Amino acid sequence: MKKKTSGRIVSLDIFRGITVAFMIIVNTPGSWQHVYAPLRHSEWHGCTPTDLVFPFFLFIVGVAMWFSFRKYGHELNMGSMVRIIRRTVTIFALGLFLNIFPVFDRDYSTLRIMGVLQRIALAYGLGAIICMSVNREYLWVVTAFFLFLYWALLAFFGGADPYSLEGNLVLKIDRMVLGEAHLSTAFGIPFDPLGLLSTIPALGTVIIGFYTGSVLGKGPAAAKTVLKIMLVGAAMTGMGLLWDKLFPINKPLWTSSYVLYSGGIAMMVLSLLYWLADVAKIRKWGTFFLVFGTNALFSYFLSGIWAKTMQYIKIGEGDREISMYAWFYEKICVPVAGNLNGSLMFAIIQMLLIWLVAYILYRKKVMIRL
Repeated sequence: MKKKTSGRIVSLDIFRGITVAFMIIVNTPGSWQHVYAPLRHSEWHGCTPTDLVFPFFLFIVGVAMWFSFRKYGHELNMGSMVRIIRRTVTIFALGLFLNIFPVFDRDYSTLRIMGVLQRIALAYGLGAIICMSVNREYLWVVTAFFLFLYWALLAFFGGADPYSLEGNLVLKIDRMVLGEAHLSTAFGIPFDPLGLLSTIPALGTVIIGFYTGSVLGKGPAAAKTVLKIMLVGAAMTGMGLLWDKLFPINKPLWTSSYVLYSGGIAMMVLSLLYWLADVAKIRKWGTFFLVFGTNALFSYFLSGIWAKTMQYIKIGEGDREISMYAWFYEKICVPVAGNLNGSLMFAIIQMLLIWLVAYILYRKKVMIRL
């Protein structure tokens, strides 16, 4: 842990805080049967507001990377390599821990290996090595290479229906490398939306963030910086929509069109926040999110631990036994707000509980580095 330092891009912390708050809300509804449509992921192709949350976070990882590696001269050397390896291993290990918790005496032959933190770890580690090794002027070339490579791999090696749930190459690679028993079953079959092959385009999301960070870090906050990021973001979003006609926007496959579309929107959102918080210095409205933003990964990890703890703790006996998670939703939230609004109420309460912990750290000016 270290004391919070000055000189941070305030808008970046606010953006990170908004993303984490939304991540917690969409991940912890009172009931998955009662969720508003914008708070659900697309069933397969397409993109809802919820589908933007995770790429926003990876984009932010890339932006922050530019500032955090400035002291290493944005080069791959002993100091930067040690930092990359340490953080990659730490975040990946915490993701595995979250998959295991709270049942440690279990059948590990069926443990899911990948997850949100694992994707962040791999995208951060590989993305950092690339960004520190390649001249910034050529990062767009590298990004384009990864996105076209991924499209070619899926299009030519995915079978008759290469972008389907059952026929995509991502599933085939994960089955071969990780094993079917170690994949997520959320889609009804063993398929991991955060698998190994789809990490390739996710690197593009991180690199786009790193480029944006380099633009923000060039000089003092200025309106021309806002305009540049806004225009590039708009162009990228448009390219993503065009590519969608050939390579559908799809979060579970993390398609190349999805990278451009979500990355462009992320750039535009950050440019607006940057104008408000860093150029115009209008910041009070963002204080709530700033609390989350200064301890983002810790807040997300804590929310996962808390949600699983609530599901593990049982209330009642026999046929009337239910989890603390279900009890709070059914006995507290539903009577007050009904099924649908009660489910949202539950999610917001969980987010606010984690925020209180983050607020204590914020007041003490403590940042927990993961």
